[in-house]
Amino acid sequence: MRAVRFEKTGGPEVLELVDVDLPEPKPGQARVRHEAVGINFIDTYHRTGLYPVKLPCIPGGEAAGVVDAVGEGVTRVKVGDRVAYSGGFGAYAEANVVAADRLVKLPDDIDARTAAAILLKGMTTEAFIRRTYPVKAGETVLVHAAVGGVGQIMTQWLKAIGATVIATVGSEAKAAKARELGADHVILYREQDVAAEVRRITGGKGVPVAYDSVGKDTFEGTLGSLARRGLFVSFGNASGPVPPFAPARLAQGGSLYLTRPTLFDYIVTTEELEASAAALFEAVRSGKVKIEIGQTFGLDQARRAHEALEGRETVGASLLIP
Repeated sequence: MRAVRFEKTGGPEVLELVDVDLPEPKPGQARVRHEAVGINFIDTYHRTGLYPVKLPCIPGGEAAGVVDAVGEGVTRVKVGDRVAYSGGFGAYAEANVVAADRLVKLPDDIDARTAAAILLKGMTTEAFIRRTYPVKAGETVLVHAAVGGVGQIMTQWLKAIGATVIATVGSEAKAAKARELGADHVILYREQDVAAEVRRITGGKGVPVAYDSVGKDTFEGTLGSLARRGLFVSFGNASGPVPPFAPARLAQGGSLYLTRPTLFDYIVTTEELEASAAALFEAVRSGKVKIEIGQTFGLDQARRAHEALEGRETVGASLLIP
């Protein structure tokens, strides 16, 4: 089968399209023939070495398709089932083997492309806005990169809850898109003082929670935007990792909290995985969260896909189509 692999860490140029053996499922595993593969920022962290991985590596942890083989002892899924998964490696390929208890069965009204576009990003959103900090109607929330893959889902879902959303974006074009998604206020974070704008919008109070996937470039602005005892949810490094800082900064800012969550600590059990996916599918089914697949690439275009992602050229979700 065809797969995208890197043998050393570095820029997008280290990604190579290669032929590899079709993997066979071991006991407890199922093989999924991919119809669509999700592209996520974490894939670039693995490729650059920011998050160390074993080399050589076939990146990608999100895909959707059809089960075409199962290993010994597998009863949860069968050949022919439509499924998706999030987590691990090996998704940048025509097929992958996955632990059967980590597969999500797709309902009839969720197609493979939608599933590959939303599973990781949507379950991340579900976990962070319903469990890391259970956002309530009437609360004002700060969302960075509001028209990115997670940002689009998060902005819409927060509006469905009844929150007021302050969105940050990097351009006027993306500002218009954020407003289309329902953002109540939009800040151009490269041109405006984020903390000052948030304080102005909130009458000096700040926000009880801020979701920041940008990292280094927005850290100070996010910290300065929080209300007393506010929560900083740091979940990405699009501009580079947050620099070290003294914990006393949290006290000085008003007894603040900072967490660096990852989705996978919220879907540890199969029951947690199924509940998170079901909540996501219901949000999409209701029409309150609409999914935009902004761009698709072939496996042979994986380098270009990473260039676009890191260059902040993308809007919404990006997919590889095997």
